[in-house]
Amino acid sequence: MTFRLLPCRCTSFGDRFLAEETAAASPERREAYRDCEQCRGAGSVAYPCHRCRRRGRRRAQLVLSVANLDSGAVASHNVVPGGLTPERTHSGWVVDLGRTVRELAASVGATVTDERLTLLLPPQWRPDAPAVQRLELEAQVIAGFDNMPWRLFLGRSRQAPPVDPADRLARLCALADLLLLDLVIEVRREGLGWDVRYEVPGSPVPMFRTGRLDLPQALIGTDVTDALAGLAERGRGVAARLVQPAPQRLPAAPTAGLPAVPTVDVDQLERRILADCVDPVEGVELLGAQAIWRDGRWWHTSLRGGEPTEELVEQPTGQVLRRVRVPLRRGFTPPDPSWLGAEIGWRPCPDCVPGSRLRSCDCRLGGRTADAGCPDCRGAGLRTSALACFSCDDTHRRYQAVTITLTDLRHRVLHLTWHAGTSEEVTLAATQPGGKPVVRLPDRYRLAAWAPILGVRPEDLAEADGGHEIDQDLCGGYVTLPWAGADPVAEQVRAAGRSQPAARLIVTAVRPDAPPLTELVRLGLGLDLALEVSLCDLRHNADDPLRLDGLRWSVDLRPRDAPVRPDEWPYRPTLETALAWCVECLPDTIAEVVPVDPAIPIPTPDAAPNDLPADPVPVLLRLAARHAGQILTVRFTRAGCTLHLHDDDGVRLLTELEPPSW
Repeated sequence: MTFRLLPCRCTSFGDRFLAEETAAASPERREAYRDCEQCRGAGSVAYPCHRCRRRGRRRAQLVLSVANLDSGAVASHNVVPGGLTPERTHSGWVVDLGRTVRELAASVGATVTDERLTLLLPPQWRPDAPAVQRLELEAQVIAGFDNMPWRLFLGRSRQAPPVDPADRLARLCALADLLLLDLVIEVRREGLGWDVRYEVPGSPVPMFRTGRLDLPQALIGTDVTDALAGLAERGRGVAARLVQPAPQRLPAAPTAGLPAVPTVDVDQLERRILADCVDPVEGVELLGAQAIWRDGRWWHTSLRGGEPTEELVEQPTGQVLRRVRVPLRRGFTPPDPSWLGAEIGWRPCPDCVPGSRLRSCDCRLGGRTADAGCPDCRGAGLRTSALACFSCDDTHRRYQAVTITLTDLRHRVLHLTWHAGTSEEVTLAATQPGGKPVVRLPDRYRLAAWAPILGVRPEDLAEADGGHEIDQDLCGGYVTLPWAGADPVAEQVRAAGRSQPAARLIVTAVRPDAPPLTELVRLGLGLDLALEVSLCDLRHNADDPLRLDGLRWSVDLRPRDAPVRPDEWPYRPTLETALAWCVECLPDTIAEVVPVDPAIPIPTPDAAPNDLPADPVPVLLRLAARHAGQILTVRFTRAGCTLHLHDDDGVRLLTELEPPSW
């Protein structure tokens, strides 16, 4: 029927406006809310079936492909009913597809990871059952994997060296000392999930966390980038303080080596943390424990329940749900690190109202007064929004200083502090269409000027938490003054500290680790897909702070016969970041190129080892310079290479080349 008729959400809490989260009714005694805004009291709602994509049929096919990036070889296996080799185990009849993946990897001479994949057949399946029944049951199991019916495993001819947990821990501790952060190792008693992360000192204990089964596995699976992920969210609301790194950490040049860290026995550290999960007096199990690396030593603490907090949450059904949360607290709070300085002053954010969902209306953008005829705010200047405040990230604070930390994530680091109210000589760079002046601050306020000191290009700078590109104005030191005579340094501080934990912006100066474009071209040919490379040359805007400048790239794998999308806009600052993003999204990309119609089978590509094609980057750069300001898209397929130009009339084919020519 292409849709599913499911019980409405209101039936979980019955016919009441104010509901308790813990008072959810059992499925047998559910009652609809008569004033429900979704089901109108009917008790059930029709939802589009996401499994079949509203086609009424599901695909009973699973394709496994393994590609060797070093040789270009590709091998595939088609998993369909009737082609399975079940094995009897204590849990029933199972099909070990991980063995198939390893066999495919051996055939192409590659080493892959995360090849564990198992099909668990229903209890009704038996080898002596009728063929029709066996095929039907196998089809049902295979159809359960139709969310990703084509799975690609990338490998190399040589296996990467294994990660030593002790070495990883020592490196994380050393970088914590350089970055002036806490390294937190945490275990939760429920499921014994281990987590390794960086935190700003003073960050509260997160409510919900998931982790690995033991500490060595958590260290193996957590590199520096993983430990920094979510730093802003964890440090939201932490009081901002200046940092005072030791003199040896902030010389005239970046730090040249990692500080010495005492050797730590990972097993001994794990046992100590687990011991802290038990109350030494009462002998009862606690909620968890932490080990915090701060100021060059370990601090140990247990995790206990805090004071319950109550919140009212509006539901889409029109009901209000009362939730009671018991936050976690540390049984022991370590002393402040020696490098923490005075608190940073702040003023209330003018763009939001604390404790509510009122945010500044779009009609006030750019410092304008509220529009009396605005349909959103009716002239009030504030409107409700489910998003966090753009100016303060719901902290309701605008800090008067910000600390900028630039690092290569290996052994070099720089700490900069910008203070609002500092008198600086600025130059007028441009004027906004509305008449607002755009000024440029001195070199110390231009992050791009610090990039060569760390050995990278300005476009390689990115936020440590999430890898987002640094704003062009922040890189170049450009500030748009809301009015003549405004403090340019204060505006720069506000832009740099927006949504940052404790007014700290950590910037990575790292060239992305990505395979060359030629390897992805060869991979696309081996998978019989099209590799699209889009490029736009905006380097002629380098002297105009009001326009985007530099080169913009995008790299994407698409179906071989799919047309070039006219709205495709390359937004990555470097080719390496575009390639790294393409590789990171390959599992989702491969799933998207599967034919929507389940009657059309998924291809099973195979390719023999072959040489790399010629590097197309020099030619692409020359073509982009010839068509400056316009988007060029190049498609590489087994049939050849096509060059397309985007203009106001859409996408125009410029030339087409046979495979030997490119």
